[in-house]
Amino acid sequence: MARFVQWLLVGWFLMLAIWMLSSPMSWYQTTPGVVDTGPFNMHFVMDIGLVFLMSAGAMAYGLRQQNQTAIICGAVWPALHAAFHIYIWFERGIPFDLVALSNLVGIQLPAWTALLLALSSNKRSIRYA
Repeated sequence: MARFVQWLLVGWFLMLAIWMLSSPMSWYQTTPGVVDTGPFNMHFVMDIGLVFLMSAGAMAYGLRQQNQTAIICGAVWPALHAAFHIYIWFERGIPFDLVALSNLVGIQLPAWTALLLALSSNKRSIRYA
């Protein structure tokens, strides 16, 4: 089951990367709260898309090659990104709004789940999962 969830998370991170890289303006205008952070910056959106692409790739490689280190490396960026968004949420005054819900569902849950599963699995459980 854990491996299945990890593959779903690979898909989520890959979907985000593809969206940001193929249609950065759409991502900017559609993602709740992003427009409030400042004017559109293609460089910024593309950088984030590339890092999510690397995360999905590292996790997929690790899952296919049974390499826990690669899975952990792939899960670290989303977790760091999520930690920063917790800071942003506090800076916003801890509101419970659409932005916070989007953050919880789209950033926090996938990121911390990916990292927790990456850290809790060992080579034996990966190899025989």
